[in-house]
Amino acid sequence: MIETIVKGGVMMIPLLVCSVAVLAVVIDRVKVFYENSKYDIRELRAELMKLMAEDRVQDAITLCSSTPGPISAVLLVGIQSYSKMKALKAAPEALRIMISKAMEDYFPHALNAVEKRLNVLSTIGSAAPLLGMAGTVLGMIKSFESLRGAGALEAGLVAGGISEALITTAAGLLIALAAVIPYNIFMSSVEKINLEMEDASSEMVDFVVTRTEQEVNT
Repeated sequence: MIETIVKGGVMMIPLLVCSVAVLAVVIDRVKVFYENSKYDIRELRAELMKLMAEDRVQDAITLCSSTPGPISAVLLVGIQSYSKMKALKAAPEALRIMISKAMEDYFPHALNAVEKRLNVLSTIGSAAPLLGMAGTVLGMIKSFESLRGAGALEAGLVAGGISEALITTAAGLLIALAAVIPYNIFMSSVEKINLEMEDASSEMVDFVVTRTEQEVNT
């Protein structure tokens, strides 16, 4: 293995760095998504609605604060905004606008917790094949330089450069695959989380606005 890497030439150095970076990011993101998946969001939302229905706003805030994850973080912002607006006795429509805006503005910050470092995978997925191609070009140059110096066609002189070209090309493609496949899987999970955040925030807004309207009419 080490011998093959050495034969790949100088371009194997940045490719090795890319491979280590891919491995580190994948391990880090797997841990984050796994931790996020351990919490039942449906159960959280049901418990929050129950607390809000009982007007236990502070308990709802405590529940969200103690539950890790982007969805609970967005709901926490919405409940805190509701608590402030309720103290000001805001009209139902103003309540809807302010709470919706507060949660929507926080969406990017909440998603950042799961999207962090994914740009590293996308960058390496694009750059690794190019680094491999660069190694291919250098290997071919090495082959032609050897031929020019020898003045005659010798298989042994050409083989070293071609070997270097093939190794870097293969390494670049493999590293790109190792980056792109997890990236697409992670982004699919991010999109799912984003949809869950939108659904949860809409449920929260509709609930508090309906409750406020009922309180106004009674």
